[in-house]
Amino acid sequence: MAIDIKNLIEFAQGDINSIDSTGDTQRILELAKFARRQAQTTLHMYDSTSDLPNLLDDVADTAQLAYVRNRREVYFNDGSWKPMTQSAPVLPPSYSFQGSNFGYAAGGLSSNVIDKFPFSSDANASDVGDLTALKGFLAGQSSSAYGYTSGGDTPTSTEIDKFPFASDGNSTDVGDLTVGRYSISGQSSSSNGYTSGGEKAGLKNVIDKFPFTSDANATDVGDLTIARRDLSGQSSSSSGYSTGGSTPSISNVIDKFSFSSDANATDVGDLVVANRYGGGQSSADNGYNSGGNNTPAANSIEKFPFASDGNATDVGDLTVARHASTGQSSTASGYTSGGQLPASNVIDKFSFSSDANATDVGDLTVARRYIAGQQY
Repeated sequence: MAIDIKNLIEFAQGDINSIDSTGDTQRILELAKFARRQAQTTLHMYDSTSDLPNLLDDVADTAQLAYVRNRREVYFNDGSWKPMTQSAPVLPPSYSFQGSNFGYAAGGLSSNVIDKFPFSSDANASDVGDLTALKGFLAGQSSSAYGYTSGGDTPTSTEIDKFPFASDGNSTDVGDLTVGRYSISGQSSSSNGYTSGGEKAGLKNVIDKFPFTSDANATDVGDLTIARRDLSGQSSSSSGYSTGGSTPSISNVIDKFSFSSDANATDVGDLVVANRYGGGQSSADNGYNSGGNNTPAANSIEKFPFASDGNATDVGDLTVARHASTGQSSTASGYTSGGQLPASNVIDKFSFSSDANATDVGDLTVARRYIAGQQY
């Protein structure tokens, strides 16, 4: 049976406080010894276990706790010295939408390439695998272990592809959207990937959700406030966002939907300028829309807050105006890769901690547009 030492000490302390001249002599002596032991429970320092003091008959007369430097362990005595070593439970890493290792750019118009580039240094991307088919106009999602793409301009346009982060390799087809479509946006919670909006045989307002824990088809869990295509996607810790797009007129709407419950989106703000085909990035505190096409192509980087519903502000510029690019998010920076005007291979980086222009930090392996972005 486990004993709560704290409660035991408090119980004994109550007895000590109640001692008077009428108390039992033996009981008084026992409580006095207990009080002395508690007062002498001090962490003593020793270089090795051989330096630990010999135990006396009354263990209260010597150290109760000892730190042994060469073993980097704490010892206690209850008649003999014993290490207090206890292995801490190994917990799985907590999920964060932002990556700390690599950004990925998958697919693109007439492409199946999966490119990977480092967040730790500014460098070119490398080709690390292929999607199941040539596909553009697709959405990207990220779990803690896999990158996903959904939809796109393939004949079926329902496929959900998955590729591993731990090793470089090709993707596999792991499920289907509820309805085939392209020109969509992607969002990611800790447990699920989301695909919102798009077009095929008409504009769509559908918000689909598929699980990260198992390979399965998506389910329809809500609607955007208005059917549209060509959106960008952002993700906070609690909500997904779909920004801009075509209705078919160019939209400035920022829609938000909850990750914790299946429900329709709400309109929570506006972009600075109506925009479509922008790249989406997310810090822990803000969503970003970079580049895009508002006739002509844009170079603006817009930011809107997650903590409160509100409009976006213009906080910087890309190195070159372009649309049909994709976004990646590290813990410190947003990235905009690829795009069109003309077809681009540029990887731009901008800071999350301060509002500033982007810098060109590398190239994709091949210039392309209408790509999906992921991060790990």
